[in-house]
Amino acid sequence: MNSRTPLPVPASDDLLHQIRFDPESGKIWLNESRMLLIHANVLGALRRELIDTLGWQRAKGLLMRLGYNSGRRDAELAKRVRPDLSKQDSFVVGPQLHKLEGIVNCKPIKLTFDVDSGAYYGEFDWHGSWEAEQHIADFGMSDEAVCWTLLGYASGYTSYYMGRQILFKETACVAKGDSHCVNIGRPAEEWDDREELERYLQPDPIINELELLQSQFDQLRSEYRTGARGERAQFSAVGRSAAYRQACALVQRAATSKVTILLQGETGVGKEVLARYIHHDSDRSDKPFVAVNCACIPPELIEAELFGVEKGAFTGATQSREGKFERANGGTIFLDEVVELSARAQATLLRVLQEGEFERVGDSGTRKLDVRVVAATNENLEQAVKEGKFRADLFFRLNVFPVHIPPLRERREDIPLLIEHFLARYHREYNKRTLGVTDKALEALMSYDWPGNIRELENMIERGVILTDNNRAIELTSFFPLLGEPSQPLNHLDAHGQICGSKANSDRTSCLVDELLDTGVELETLEQLLIERALDRSGQVVSHAARALGLSRPALAYRMKKHEAAE
Repeated sequence: MNSRTPLPVPASDDLLHQIRFDPESGKIWLNESRMLLIHANVLGALRRELIDTLGWQRAKGLLMRLGYNSGRRDAELAKRVRPDLSKQDSFVVGPQLHKLEGIVNCKPIKLTFDVDSGAYYGEFDWHGSWEAEQHIADFGMSDEAVCWTLLGYASGYTSYYMGRQILFKETACVAKGDSHCVNIGRPAEEWDDREELERYLQPDPIINELELLQSQFDQLRSEYRTGARGERAQFSAVGRSAAYRQACALVQRAATSKVTILLQGETGVGKEVLARYIHHDSDRSDKPFVAVNCACIPPELIEAELFGVEKGAFTGATQSREGKFERANGGTIFLDEVVELSARAQATLLRVLQEGEFERVGDSGTRKLDVRVVAATNENLEQAVKEGKFRADLFFRLNVFPVHIPPLRERREDIPLLIEHFLARYHREYNKRTLGVTDKALEALMSYDWPGNIRELENMIERGVILTDNNRAIELTSFFPLLGEPSQPLNHLDAHGQICGSKANSDRTSCLVDELLDTGVELETLEQLLIERALDRSGQVVSHAARALGLSRPALAYRMKKHEAAE
Protein backbone atom coordinates (compact mmCIF):
# COMPACT_ATOMS: atom_id res chain seq x y z
CA MET A 1 0.00 0.00 0.00
CA ASN A 2 1.45 3.38 -1.02
CA SER A 3 2.06 5.93 1.72
CA ARG A 4 -0.26 8.90 1.81
CA THR A 5 0.27 12.53 2.76
CA PRO A 6 -0.76 13.04 6.39
CA LEU A 7 -2.71 16.06 7.58
CA PRO A 8 -0.77 18.84 9.37
CA VAL A 9 -0.93 18.64 13.17
CA PRO A 10 0.19 21.13 15.84
CA ALA A 11 3.43 20.69 17.78
CA SER A 12 3.25 18.35 20.75
CA ASP A 13 5.15 20.58 23.21
CA ASP A 14 2.01 21.22 25.25
CA LEU A 15 1.60 17.47 25.68
CA LEU A 16 5.24 16.97 26.65
CA HIS A 17 4.79 19.53 29.42
CA GLN A 18 1.98 17.39 30.85
CA ILE A 19 4.47 14.57 31.52
CA ARG A 20 6.25 14.73 34.87
CA PHE A 21 8.79 12.26 36.21
CA ASP A 22 8.95 12.04 40.00
CA PRO A 23 11.90 9.70 40.66
CA GLU A 24 11.80 10.37 44.40
CA SER A 25 8.34 8.81 44.75
CA GLY A 26 8.83 6.38 41.87
CA LYS A 27 5.91 7.76 39.84
CA ILE A 28 5.28 9.20 36.39
CA TRP A 29 2.38 11.57 35.78
CA LEU A 30 0.54 12.57 32.61
CA ASN A 31 -1.50 15.50 33.88
CA GLU A 32 -3.39 13.84 36.83
CA SER A 33 -3.10 10.28 35.52
CA ARG A 34 -0.34 8.01 36.80
CA MET A 35 1.57 6.35 33.94
CA LEU A 36 3.93 3.40 33.75
CA LEU A 37 7.08 2.65 31.76
CA ILE A 38 7.02 -1.04 30.93
CA HIS A 39 9.00 -3.21 28.54
CA ALA A 40 7.07 -3.83 25.33
CA ASN A 41 8.11 -7.48 25.32
CA VAL A 42 6.75 -7.91 28.87
CA LEU A 43 3.38 -6.57 27.77
CA GLY A 44 3.72 -8.81 24.73
CA ALA A 45 4.27 -11.83 26.97
CA LEU A 46 1.03 -10.99 28.79
CA ARG A 47 -0.75 -10.67 25.45
CA ARG A 48 0.58 -14.06 24.36
CA GLU A 49 -0.53 -15.68 27.62
CA LEU A 50 -4.03 -14.20 27.27
CA ILE A 51 -4.34 -15.69 23.79
CA ASP A 52 -3.05 -19.07 24.98
CA THR A 53 -5.31 -19.06 28.06
CA LEU A 54 -8.54 -17.47 26.83
CA GLY A 55 -8.36 -18.15 23.13
CA TRP A 56 -8.09 -15.74 20.21
CA GLN A 57 -11.57 -14.15 20.36
CA ARG A 58 -11.75 -13.62 24.11
CA ALA A 59 -8.20 -12.25 24.26
CA LYS A 60 -9.04 -9.87 21.41
CA GLY A 61 -12.10 -8.58 23.26
CA LEU A 62 -10.21 -8.13 26.53
CA LEU A 63 -7.37 -6.20 24.86
CA MET A 64 -9.80 -4.04 22.88
CA ARG A 65 -11.60 -3.10 26.08
CA LEU A 66 -8.25 -2.31 27.70
CA GLY A 67 -7.46 0.04 24.82
CA TYR A 68 -10.98 1.49 24.89
CA ASN A 69 -10.67 2.56 28.52
CA SER A 70 -7.21 3.98 27.90
CA GLY A 71 -8.59 6.01 25.00
CA ARG A 72 -11.37 7.48 27.12
CA ARG A 73 -8.83 8.59 29.75
CA ASP A 74 -6.71 10.36 27.12
CA ALA A 75 -9.82 12.01 25.59
CA GLU A 76 -10.49 13.65 28.96
CA LEU A 77 -7.03 15.20 28.81
CA ALA A 78 -7.52 16.29 25.18
CA LYS A 79 -10.42 18.57 26.05
CA ARG A 80 -8.45 20.22 28.85
CA VAL A 81 -5.02 20.66 27.29
CA ARG A 82 -6.09 22.50 24.10
CA PRO A 83 -9.23 24.49 24.94
CA ASP A 84 -8.17 27.46 22.81
CA LEU A 85 -7.23 25.59 19.60
CA SER A 86 -9.47 24.42 16.78
CA LYS A 87 -11.50 21.27 17.35
CA GLN A 88 -9.34 19.36 14.86
CA ASP A 89 -6.09 20.40 16.58
CA SER A 90 -7.64 19.50 19.92
CA PHE A 91 -8.83 16.13 18.61
CA VAL A 92 -5.39 15.01 17.39
CA VAL A 93 -4.16 14.97 20.99
CA GLY A 94 -5.08 11.27 20.91
CA PRO A 95 -2.90 10.32 17.95
CA GLN A 96 -0.08 12.45 19.33
CA LEU A 97 -0.31 10.84 22.76
CA HIS A 98 -0.18 7.40 21.15
CA LYS A 99 3.04 8.48 19.52
CA LEU A 100 4.51 10.03 22.69
CA GLU A 101 3.61 6.90 24.67
CA GLY A 102 5.62 4.79 22.23
CA ILE A 103 2.62 2.73 21.10
CA VAL A 104 2.41 3.66 17.42
CA ASN A 105 3.25 6.49 15.04
CA CYS A 106 -0.28 7.58 14.18
CA LYS A 107 -0.71 9.92 11.18
CA PRO A 108 -4.14 11.36 10.35
CA ILE A 109 -4.84 11.10 6.60
CA LYS A 110 -8.51 12.12 6.43
CA LEU A 111 -10.41 13.68 9.30
CA THR A 112 -13.80 15.35 9.16
CA PHE A 113 -16.16 15.64 12.11
CA ASP A 114 -18.80 17.81 13.74
CA VAL A 115 -19.30 17.29 17.46
CA ASP A 116 -22.69 19.03 17.44
CA SER A 117 -24.22 16.90 14.68
CA GLY A 118 -22.26 13.74 15.49
CA ALA A 119 -20.93 13.35 11.94
CA TYR A 120 -17.51 11.70 11.81
CA TYR A 121 -15.05 10.11 9.41
CA GLY A 122 -11.43 9.41 10.25
CA GLU A 123 -8.67 7.59 8.42
CA PHE A 124 -5.26 7.07 10.04
CA ASP A 125 -2.02 5.39 9.03
CA TRP A 126 -0.23 3.48 11.76
CA HIS A 127 3.52 2.99 11.47
CA GLY A 128 5.60 0.93 13.89
CA SER A 129 2.72 -0.69 15.78
CA TRP A 130 4.20 -2.49 18.79
CA GLU A 131 1.29 -4.90 18.79
CA ALA A 132 1.72 -5.99 15.16
CA GLU A 133 5.47 -6.46 15.67
CA GLN A 134 4.90 -8.47 18.86
CA HIS A 135 2.26 -10.67 17.23
CA ILE A 136 4.57 -11.53 14.33
CA ALA A 137 7.35 -12.39 16.80
CA ASP A 138 5.05 -14.66 18.86
CA PHE A 139 2.74 -16.20 16.26
CA GLY A 140 4.06 -15.30 12.81
CA MET A 141 1.98 -13.71 10.06
CA SER A 142 -1.77 -13.52 10.48
CA ASP A 143 -4.84 -13.78 8.24
CA GLU A 144 -6.49 -10.86 10.02
CA ALA A 145 -5.54 -7.57 11.64
CA VAL A 146 -4.09 -7.89 15.17
CA CYS A 147 -3.69 -4.34 16.58
CA TRP A 148 -6.45 -4.87 19.11
CA THR A 149 -5.46 -2.47 21.90
CA LEU A 150 -4.81 0.27 19.32
CA LEU A 151 -8.21 -0.36 17.74
CA GLY A 152 -9.95 -0.20 21.12
CA TYR A 153 -8.06 3.00 21.99
CA ALA A 154 -9.24 4.71 18.81
CA SER A 155 -12.87 3.75 19.48
CA GLY A 156 -12.74 4.77 23.16
CA TYR A 157 -10.98 8.06 22.48
CA THR A 158 -13.24 9.14 19.62
CA SER A 159 -16.47 7.94 21.26
CA TYR A 160 -15.72 10.01 24.35
CA TYR A 161 -14.67 13.05 22.34
CA MET A 162 -17.72 12.91 20.03
CA GLY A 163 -20.21 12.02 22.77
CA ARG A 164 -21.52 9.06 20.74
CA GLN A 165 -20.38 5.57 19.75
CA ILE A 166 -17.68 5.67 17.04
CA LEU A 167 -16.26 2.33 15.90
CA PHE A 168 -12.97 1.71 14.11
CA LYS A 169 -11.87 -1.08 11.82
CA GLU A 170 -8.30 -1.97 10.93
CA THR A 171 -8.39 -2.35 7.14
CA ALA A 172 -4.68 -3.05 6.68
CA CYS A 173 -2.11 -4.53 9.07
CA VAL A 174 1.61 -5.23 8.99
CA ALA A 175 0.88 -8.64 10.51
CA LYS A 176 -1.09 -9.47 7.31
CA GLY A 177 1.81 -8.46 5.10
CA ASP A 178 0.79 -4.83 4.44
CA SER A 179 3.42 -2.10 4.45
CA HIS A 180 1.72 -0.35 7.37
CA CYS A 181 -1.52 -0.48 9.29
CA VAL A 182 -4.62 1.55 8.38
CA ASN A 183 -7.45 2.41 10.76
CA ILE A 184 -10.84 3.82 9.66
CA GLY A 185 -13.54 5.15 11.99
CA ARG A 186 -17.22 5.90 11.46
CA PRO A 187 -20.34 6.23 13.63
CA ALA A 188 -21.48 2.79 14.77
CA GLU A 189 -24.67 2.78 12.70
CA GLU A 190 -22.70 3.32 9.46
CA TRP A 191 -20.95 -0.07 9.71
CA ASP A 192 -22.74 -3.06 8.18
CA ASP A 193 -21.06 -5.39 10.70
CA ARG A 194 -21.76 -3.10 13.66
CA GLU A 195 -22.99 -5.92 15.89
CA GLU A 196 -19.78 -7.90 15.44
CA LEU A 197 -17.59 -4.82 16.08
CA GLU A 198 -19.50 -3.88 19.23
CA ARG A 199 -19.44 -7.44 20.56
CA TYR A 200 -15.75 -7.11 21.41
CA LEU A 201 -16.44 -4.02 23.53
CA GLN A 202 -19.04 -5.80 25.67
CA PRO A 203 -18.16 -7.59 28.95
CA ASP A 204 -16.68 -11.02 28.28
CA PRO A 205 -19.12 -13.89 28.87
CA ILE A 206 -16.52 -15.60 31.06
CA ILE A 207 -17.09 -12.87 33.65
CA ASN A 208 -20.81 -13.62 33.73
CA GLU A 209 -20.09 -17.32 33.99
CA LEU A 210 -17.76 -16.80 36.95
CA GLU A 211 -20.26 -14.49 38.66
CA LEU A 212 -23.02 -17.06 38.16
CA LEU A 213 -20.84 -19.77 39.69
CA GLN A 214 -19.94 -17.46 42.60
CA SER A 215 -23.61 -16.67 43.16
CA GLN A 216 -24.50 -20.36 43.18
CA PHE A 217 -21.66 -21.06 45.59
CA ASP A 218 -22.75 -18.25 47.93
CA GLN A 219 -26.32 -19.53 47.87
CA LEU A 220 -25.23 -23.05 48.75
CA ARG A 221 -22.99 -21.76 51.52
CA SER A 222 -25.84 -19.65 52.87
CA GLU A 223 -28.17 -22.64 52.91
CA TYR A 224 -25.53 -24.70 54.68
CA ARG A 225 -24.90 -22.01 57.32
CA THR A 226 -28.55 -21.28 58.05
CA GLY A 227 -29.50 -24.95 58.37
CA ALA A 228 -32.42 -25.53 60.73
CA ARG A 229 -32.51 -21.86 61.76
CA GLY A 230 -34.10 -20.91 58.43
CA GLU A 231 -33.29 -18.06 56.09
CA ARG A 232 -31.54 -15.00 57.50
CA ALA A 233 -29.46 -12.19 56.12
CA GLN A 234 -25.75 -12.92 55.73
CA PHE A 235 -23.04 -10.62 57.01
CA SER A 236 -21.12 -8.71 54.37
CA ALA A 237 -18.68 -5.82 54.62
CA VAL A 238 -16.51 -3.66 52.40
CA GLY A 239 -12.89 -4.26 53.27
CA ARG A 240 -10.03 -6.70 52.90
CA SER A 241 -7.47 -5.38 55.39
CA ALA A 242 -6.38 -7.82 58.08
CA ALA A 243 -7.51 -5.57 60.96
CA TYR A 244 -10.98 -5.04 59.50
CA ARG A 245 -11.48 -8.67 58.49
CA GLN A 246 -10.55 -9.68 62.05
CA ALA A 247 -13.25 -7.36 63.43
CA CYS A 248 -15.75 -8.78 60.92
CA ALA A 249 -14.86 -12.35 61.89
CA LEU A 250 -15.50 -11.54 65.57
CA VAL A 251 -18.85 -9.96 64.70
CA GLN A 252 -19.90 -12.98 62.66
CA ARG A 253 -19.03 -15.36 65.48
CA ALA A 254 -20.94 -13.33 68.06
CA ALA A 255 -23.97 -12.58 65.88
CA THR A 256 -25.60 -15.98 66.32
CA SER A 257 -25.29 -15.87 70.12
CA LYS A 258 -27.10 -13.78 72.76
CA VAL A 259 -23.95 -12.18 74.13
CA THR A 260 -23.81 -8.42 74.76
CA ILE A 261 -21.37 -6.80 72.34
CA LEU A 262 -19.32 -3.64 72.87
CA LEU A 263 -18.18 -1.97 69.63
CA GLN A 264 -15.22 0.35 70.15
CA GLY A 265 -13.81 2.77 67.62
CA GLU A 266 -13.52 6.38 66.55
CA THR A 267 -16.42 8.42 65.24
CA GLY A 268 -17.34 7.48 61.68
CA VAL A 269 -15.78 4.00 61.54
CA GLY A 270 -19.14 2.31 60.94
CA LYS A 271 -20.23 1.05 64.35
CA GLU A 272 -23.94 1.28 63.58
CA VAL A 273 -23.44 -0.52 60.26
CA LEU A 274 -21.86 -3.45 62.09
CA ALA A 275 -24.59 -3.35 64.75
CA ARG A 276 -27.23 -3.72 62.04
CA TYR A 277 -25.33 -6.64 60.52
CA ILE A 278 -25.19 -8.31 63.93
CA HIS A 279 -28.98 -8.01 64.19
CA HIS A 280 -29.68 -9.22 60.65
CA ASP A 281 -27.29 -12.13 61.05
CA SER A 282 -28.96 -13.31 64.27
CA ASP A 283 -32.06 -15.29 65.18
CA ARG A 284 -33.71 -11.94 66.02
CA SER A 285 -33.55 -10.62 62.45
CA ASP A 286 -37.36 -10.67 62.08
CA LYS A 287 -37.78 -8.60 65.27
CA PRO A 288 -37.19 -4.83 65.76
CA PHE A 289 -33.80 -3.14 65.56
CA VAL A 290 -33.76 0.14 67.51
CA ALA A 291 -30.78 2.51 67.31
CA VAL A 292 -30.30 5.14 70.01
CA ASN A 293 -27.64 7.86 70.13
CA CYS A 294 -27.37 8.48 73.86
CA ALA A 295 -25.49 11.74 73.32
CA CYS A 296 -28.50 13.26 71.52
CA ILE A 297 -30.92 12.85 74.45
CA PRO A 298 -30.93 15.45 77.27
CA PRO A 299 -29.74 13.89 80.57
CA GLU A 300 -33.04 14.65 82.33
CA LEU A 301 -35.02 12.78 79.65
CA ILE A 302 -32.72 9.87 78.83
CA GLU A 303 -34.21 7.45 81.37
CA ALA A 304 -37.78 8.13 80.18
CA GLU A 305 -36.72 7.81 76.50
CA LEU A 306 -34.98 4.48 77.07
CA PHE A 307 -37.30 2.80 79.56
CA GLY A 308 -40.65 4.56 79.10
CA VAL A 309 -42.81 6.61 81.44
CA GLU A 310 -46.06 6.18 83.32
CA LYS A 311 -48.83 8.77 83.16
CA GLY A 312 -48.38 11.45 85.82
CA ALA A 313 -44.78 10.51 86.58
CA PHE A 314 -43.75 14.15 86.08
CA THR A 315 -45.18 17.38 84.75
CA GLY A 316 -46.07 16.92 81.10
CA ALA A 317 -46.42 13.10 81.30
CA THR A 318 -50.08 13.13 80.25
CA GLN A 319 -50.10 9.51 79.13
CA SER A 320 -48.10 6.34 79.55
CA ARG A 321 -45.70 5.44 76.77
CA GLU A 322 -43.14 2.78 76.13
CA GLY A 323 -39.46 3.50 75.75
CA LYS A 324 -36.83 2.38 73.29
CA PHE A 325 -36.14 -0.87 75.15
CA GLU A 326 -39.77 -1.97 75.02
CA ARG A 327 -39.95 -1.17 71.30
CA ALA A 328 -36.92 -3.40 70.79
CA ASN A 329 -38.37 -6.28 72.84
CA GLY A 330 -37.49 -9.58 71.18
CA GLY A 331 -34.96 -7.84 68.95
CA THR A 332 -31.81 -5.73 69.29
CA ILE A 333 -31.16 -2.29 70.74
CA PHE A 334 -28.06 -0.38 69.67
CA LEU A 335 -26.80 2.12 72.28
CA ASP A 336 -24.34 4.47 70.59
CA GLU A 337 -22.17 6.74 72.78
CA VAL A 338 -23.18 4.67 75.81
CA VAL A 339 -20.73 6.62 77.97
CA GLU A 340 -23.20 9.54 77.88
CA LEU A 341 -25.83 7.65 79.92
CA SER A 342 -26.80 9.31 83.20
CA ALA A 343 -26.04 7.57 86.51
CA ARG A 344 -29.70 6.48 86.94
CA ALA A 345 -29.89 5.22 83.35
CA GLN A 346 -26.69 3.24 83.88
CA ALA A 347 -28.19 1.60 86.98
CA THR A 348 -31.37 0.67 85.09
CA LEU A 349 -29.38 -0.70 82.13
CA LEU A 350 -27.34 -2.83 84.53
CA ARG A 351 -30.55 -4.33 85.91
CA VAL A 352 -31.80 -5.09 82.38
CA LEU A 353 -28.56 -6.90 81.59
CA GLN A 354 -28.49 -8.83 84.89
CA GLU A 355 -32.17 -9.62 85.51
CA GLY A 356 -33.89 -9.02 82.17
CA GLU A 357 -36.37 -6.61 83.81
CA PHE A 358 -36.89 -2.87 84.29
CA GLU A 359 -39.31 -0.25 85.60
CA ARG A 360 -40.82 2.62 83.68
CA VAL A 361 -40.29 6.08 85.14
CA GLY A 362 -43.05 6.60 87.72
CA ASP A 363 -44.06 2.93 87.77
CA SER A 364 -43.94 0.66 90.81
CA GLY A 365 -44.02 -2.68 89.02
CA THR A 366 -41.26 -4.41 87.05
CA ARG A 367 -41.59 -5.56 83.45
CA LYS A 368 -39.81 -8.51 81.85
CA LEU A 369 -37.76 -7.84 78.76
CA ASP A 370 -35.94 -9.94 76.17
CA VAL A 371 -33.65 -7.66 74.23
CA ARG A 372 -30.11 -7.98 73.00
CA VAL A 373 -27.82 -5.02 73.71
CA VAL A 374 -25.12 -3.87 71.32
CA ALA A 375 -23.30 -0.87 72.82
CA ALA A 376 -20.78 1.42 71.18
CA THR A 377 -18.42 4.15 72.26
CA ASN A 378 -15.65 6.25 70.80
CA GLU A 379 -14.20 6.87 74.26
CA ASN A 380 -12.11 4.64 76.48
CA LEU A 381 -14.64 3.16 78.92
CA GLU A 382 -11.93 1.93 81.28
CA GLN A 383 -10.66 5.49 81.58
CA ALA A 384 -14.23 6.70 82.10
CA VAL A 385 -14.57 4.20 84.97
CA LYS A 386 -11.37 5.53 86.57
CA GLU A 387 -12.65 9.08 86.25
CA GLY A 388 -15.96 8.14 87.88
CA LYS A 389 -18.04 8.86 84.77
CA PHE A 390 -19.09 5.26 84.22
CA ARG A 391 -20.07 2.43 86.53
CA ALA A 392 -17.44 -0.29 86.80
CA ASP A 393 -20.03 -3.10 87.17
CA LEU A 394 -21.86 -1.91 84.03
CA PHE A 395 -18.58 -1.73 82.13
CA PHE A 396 -17.83 -5.36 82.94
CA ARG A 397 -21.36 -6.34 81.83
CA LEU A 398 -20.95 -4.56 78.51
CA ASN A 399 -17.38 -5.67 77.95
CA VAL A 400 -18.22 -9.38 77.66
CA PHE A 401 -17.47 -9.39 73.92
CA PRO A 402 -15.50 -6.28 72.89
CA VAL A 403 -14.82 -5.63 69.21
CA HIS A 404 -12.37 -2.92 68.13
CA ILE A 405 -13.12 -1.37 64.73
CA PRO A 406 -9.93 0.12 63.24
CA PRO A 407 -9.93 3.71 61.91
CA LEU A 408 -9.65 4.22 58.17
CA ARG A 409 -6.05 5.44 58.38
CA GLU A 410 -5.10 1.97 59.71
CA ARG A 411 -6.80 0.16 56.82
CA ARG A 412 -5.77 2.23 53.81
CA GLU A 413 -5.87 -0.78 51.49
CA ASP A 414 -9.66 -0.71 51.90
CA ILE A 415 -9.98 2.84 50.54
CA PRO A 416 -10.23 1.84 46.82
CA LEU A 417 -12.94 -0.71 47.67
CA LEU A 418 -14.88 1.84 49.72
CA ILE A 419 -14.56 4.39 46.91
CA GLU A 420 -16.10 1.93 44.44
CA HIS A 421 -18.84 1.08 46.95
CA PHE A 422 -19.83 4.71 47.52
CA LEU A 423 -19.48 5.60 43.83
CA ALA A 424 -22.00 2.90 42.95
CA ARG A 425 -24.39 4.23 45.60
CA TYR A 426 -24.24 7.87 44.51
CA HIS A 427 -24.28 7.03 40.82
CA ARG A 428 -27.69 5.48 41.47
CA GLU A 429 -28.85 8.25 43.79
CA TYR A 430 -27.92 11.13 41.46
CA ASN A 431 -28.53 9.23 38.20
CA LYS A 432 -24.97 9.99 37.05
CA ARG A 433 -22.03 7.96 35.84
CA THR A 434 -18.47 9.10 36.46
CA LEU A 435 -15.32 7.29 35.35
CA GLY A 436 -14.03 6.82 38.88
CA VAL A 437 -11.26 9.01 40.29
CA THR A 438 -8.06 10.21 38.68
CA ASP A 439 -4.80 8.61 39.74
CA LYS A 440 -3.65 11.86 41.37
CA ALA A 441 -6.90 12.13 43.31
CA LEU A 442 -6.62 8.49 44.43
CA GLU A 443 -3.07 9.11 45.65
CA ALA A 444 -4.31 12.07 47.70
CA LEU A 445 -7.17 10.04 49.18
CA MET A 446 -4.77 7.23 50.05
CA SER A 447 -2.40 9.60 51.89
CA TYR A 448 -5.09 11.59 53.74
CA ASP A 449 -5.39 11.00 57.51
CA TRP A 450 -9.22 10.72 57.54
CA PRO A 451 -10.11 12.24 60.92
CA GLY A 452 -13.79 11.59 60.08
CA ASN A 453 -13.12 8.01 58.93
CA ILE A 454 -15.56 6.24 56.60
CA ARG A 455 -18.29 8.82 57.12
CA GLU A 456 -15.94 11.53 55.87
CA LEU A 457 -14.94 9.40 52.87
CA GLU A 458 -18.59 8.80 52.00
CA ASN A 459 -19.33 12.54 52.19
CA MET A 460 -16.30 13.29 50.04
CA ILE A 461 -17.33 10.78 47.35
CA GLU A 462 -20.84 12.24 47.30
CA ARG A 463 -19.37 15.72 46.83
CA GLY A 464 -17.10 14.44 44.04
CA VAL A 465 -20.03 12.87 42.17
CA ILE A 466 -22.06 16.09 42.47
CA LEU A 467 -19.22 18.31 41.20
CA THR A 468 -18.16 16.04 38.30
CA ASP A 469 -19.86 15.93 34.91
CA ASN A 470 -21.14 12.67 33.45
CA ASN A 471 -18.49 10.42 31.90
CA ARG A 472 -15.63 12.32 33.53
CA ALA A 473 -13.17 11.11 36.13
CA ILE A 474 -13.40 12.85 39.52
CA GLU A 475 -10.40 15.16 39.92
CA LEU A 476 -8.48 16.24 42.98
CA THR A 477 -10.22 19.61 43.35
CA SER A 478 -13.66 17.96 43.41
CA PHE A 479 -12.70 16.21 46.64
CA PHE A 480 -10.87 19.21 48.14
CA PRO A 481 -12.59 22.24 46.53
CA LEU A 482 -11.60 24.90 49.09
CA LEU A 483 -7.85 24.80 48.48
CA GLY A 484 -7.52 28.47 49.33
CA GLU A 485 -9.51 28.34 52.56
CA PRO A 486 -7.81 25.83 54.87
CA SER A 487 -9.56 25.32 58.19
CA GLN A 488 -6.91 23.07 59.65
CA PRO A 489 -3.76 21.38 58.29
CA LEU A 490 -5.34 17.94 58.04
CA ASN A 491 -8.36 19.12 56.10
CA HIS A 492 -6.92 20.73 52.97
CA LEU A 493 -4.40 20.40 50.17
CA ASP A 494 -1.59 22.78 49.45
CA ALA A 495 -1.12 24.54 46.12
CA HIS A 496 0.79 21.56 44.73
CA GLY A 497 -2.04 19.10 45.34
CA GLN A 498 -0.38 17.43 48.32
CA ILE A 499 -2.15 16.68 51.60
CA CYS A 500 -0.95 19.14 54.23
CA GLY A 501 0.06 17.52 57.46
CA SER A 502 1.55 14.55 55.64
CA LYS A 503 4.87 13.82 57.32
CA ALA A 504 6.49 12.58 54.11
CA ASN A 505 5.50 15.73 52.21
CA SER A 506 6.52 17.96 55.10
CA ASP A 507 9.93 16.31 55.36
CA ARG A 508 10.47 16.61 51.61
CA THR A 509 9.58 20.31 51.60
CA SER A 510 11.81 20.98 54.61
CA CYS A 511 14.73 19.24 52.91
CA LEU A 512 14.22 21.28 49.75
CA VAL A 513 14.14 24.55 51.71
CA ASP A 514 17.29 23.55 53.62
CA GLU A 515 19.10 22.82 50.35
CA LEU A 516 18.11 26.20 48.92
CA LEU A 517 19.26 28.02 52.05
CA ASP A 518 22.57 26.13 51.99
CA THR A 519 23.26 27.38 48.44
CA GLY A 520 23.00 31.00 49.60
CA VAL A 521 20.63 31.90 46.76
CA GLU A 522 18.91 35.27 47.19
CA LEU A 523 15.11 35.53 47.19
CA GLU A 524 15.05 37.77 44.11
CA THR A 525 17.26 35.35 42.19
CA LEU A 526 15.12 32.40 43.25
CA GLU A 527 11.96 34.16 42.05
CA GLN A 528 13.56 34.91 38.68
CA LEU A 529 14.68 31.30 38.27
CA LEU A 530 11.18 30.04 39.06
CA ILE A 531 9.64 32.39 36.51
CA GLU A 532 12.13 31.40 33.79
CA ARG A 533 11.61 27.71 34.46
CA ALA A 534 7.83 28.07 34.41
CA LEU A 535 8.02 29.88 31.08
CA ASP A 536 10.28 27.19 29.62
CA ARG A 537 7.92 24.41 30.72
CA SER A 538 4.88 26.25 29.32
CA GLY A 539 6.47 26.98 25.94
CA GLN A 540 6.79 30.71 26.81
CA VAL A 541 3.01 31.01 27.21
CA VAL A 542 2.67 33.56 30.00
CA SER A 543 -0.86 32.57 31.06
CA HIS A 544 0.18 28.91 31.44
CA ALA A 545 3.30 29.86 33.38
CA ALA A 546 1.22 32.09 35.67
CA ARG A 547 -1.16 29.22 36.36
CA ALA A 548 1.76 26.94 37.24
CA LEU A 549 3.08 29.53 39.71
CA GLY A 550 -0.32 30.20 41.25
CA LEU A 551 -0.40 33.78 39.96
CA SER A 552 -2.71 35.78 37.73
CA ARG A 553 -1.36 36.72 34.30
CA PRO A 554 -1.04 40.46 35.17
CA ALA A 555 0.77 39.59 38.40
CA LEU A 556 3.33 37.46 36.53
CA ALA A 557 3.74 40.11 33.83
CA TYR A 558 4.46 42.71 36.54
CA ARG A 559 7.12 40.50 38.15
CA MET A 560 8.73 39.81 34.75
CA LYS A 561 8.85 43.54 34.00
CA LYS A 562 10.36 44.20 37.45
CA HIS A 563 13.18 41.71 36.83
CA GLU A 564 13.85 43.13 33.35
CA ALA A 565 14.16 46.62 34.84
CA ALA A 566 16.57 45.33 37.47
CA GLU A 567 18.85 43.93 34.78
